[in-house]
Amino acid sequence: MTSPHSRRTFLAAGVSTVGALALDPLRSVAADPAPAAAKEPLFKISLAQWSLHNTLFAGKLDNLDFPRAAKQQFGIEAVEYVNQFFKDKARDDDYIADLAKRAADEGVTNVLIMCDGLGNLGDPDDKARTKAVENHFPWVEAAKRLGCHSIRVNAASKGTFEEQQKLAADGLGRLSDFAAQLGMNVIVENHGGLSSNGEWLAGVMKLVSKPNCGTLPDFGNFHDYDRYRGVEELMPFAKGVSAKSHEFDTAGNEVRTDYARMMKIVLAAGYHGWVGVEYEGKELPEPEGILATKKLLERVRDELA
Repeated sequence: MTSPHSRRTFLAAGVSTVGALALDPLRSVAADPAPAAAKEPLFKISLAQWSLHNTLFAGKLDNLDFPRAAKQQFGIEAVEYVNQFFKDKARDDDYIADLAKRAADEGVTNVLIMCDGLGNLGDPDDKARTKAVENHFPWVEAAKRLGCHSIRVNAASKGTFEEQQKLAADGLGRLSDFAAQLGMNVIVENHGGLSSNGEWLAGVMKLVSKPNCGTLPDFGNFHDYDRYRGVEELMPFAKGVSAKSHEFDTAGNEVRTDYARMMKIVLAAGYHGWVGVEYEGKELPEPEGILATKKLLERVRDELA
């Protein structure tokens, strides 16, 4: 594997979106006071690609068309990719450039890439852990070229509570050092094993202690661990938030997570960034589940404003 210092740095292809203010033609502009500056929302809504995993795996949607679907089908102007849907394209410059252009053409912001299947960053075997770290390098570069701010990784390991913390911190620290050269973040999701223990993962963050290494708290991946406590423990390190959803009641509320309570925890930590819609339910088709989650987030945002 080429040394991080000698690897080719990729240029960012940042995408920004600009909102437009529509005026009511029936009102007199002269009679109205000057319009106030648009108020920043409490948080912004993005779409996690995993929400459409059945559609993508079935070949009904191509990864290159994901930004367009997010914008035109769901009215969402920011996306979070999953490497599984273009797993052989990290080093394909033309493909990444095409994806970046398609997002830009739609006015869609590329937020992050969720990276799976690249080895355990906390593997007890030194060589295997190093290999896992290096397997993430091309995805850091691809994310940079797409204009993302982060890659999302896992912190899988083996051993005791403390041993796994130290091993995961080592792998994450080395990956974060590489990412820092490109101005990129490495963020960890509570995603099974001890990573679904908020206290454990917060401890890992403290051991890594690097400004570009953080968390991506997921509302629904805490298993037996209290989800509200877990999110509260992870929010001090959060550089993203995943609004996991499964089922909804007749009032449009998620039945497993109190979104109002959860978003109060998120906002109390001073976080006002992207909150990703990640629908994983089976009762509603994927498009309907995405829209139900988006609607719930928008309602909660309005109520808390």
